[in-house]
Amino acid sequence: MKKVTTLAVALFLAIGAMAQGEVVSKYFDRFSGNEDYVKASISSKMFSLFTELEAGSEEEQEFLEAISKLKGMKVLYGDSVANSSKMYKEGISDVQKAGFEELMTVLDAEENFHFAIKEKSGVISELIMVSGGKKGFGIMSLYGEIDLKNISRIARNMNVQGLSGLDKLDDSEN
Repeated sequence: MKKVTTLAVALFLAIGAMAQGEVVSKYFDRFSGNEDYVKASISSKMFSLFTELEAGSEEEQEFLEAISKLKGMKVLYGDSVANSSKMYKEGISDVQKAGFEELMTVLDAEENFHFAIKEKSGVISELIMVSGGKKGFGIMSLYGEIDLKNISRIARNMNVQGLSGLDKLDDSEN
């Protein structure tokens, strides 16, 4: 009986891990052949390689600690995308349907950002950002064990196009 219970728990955890990044994967599939979009997928192996680096400063050490519990990231971003406002609304709808809780929305004349999380027992397992406006459309998923205090630090240090909106999380803390 213990073996069956252990197998059931392992299967449940594996299915939960596969579900992470599902919303963004839909957009990856939808725009797979479209060269107007930049698509990036960072695996847990890449994050683990980062954590093997030796930190030279306190800021580098904080960055390595911030990414040590991440399992992956997927980003899709397109500049000058037709109907980007419509796609922004569709992205938010998909995020809400997937059971994410809104964290923050930033609206301005150039670009809008919507942040949402999946959280259970105080642990954030996934953060999604949807952006849209005059500058284009983007959707990003960061998954693993996430500490929101370090998210904008990760975005700045990774310098990935489309992640600039994560700096908005720092603004909300002040």
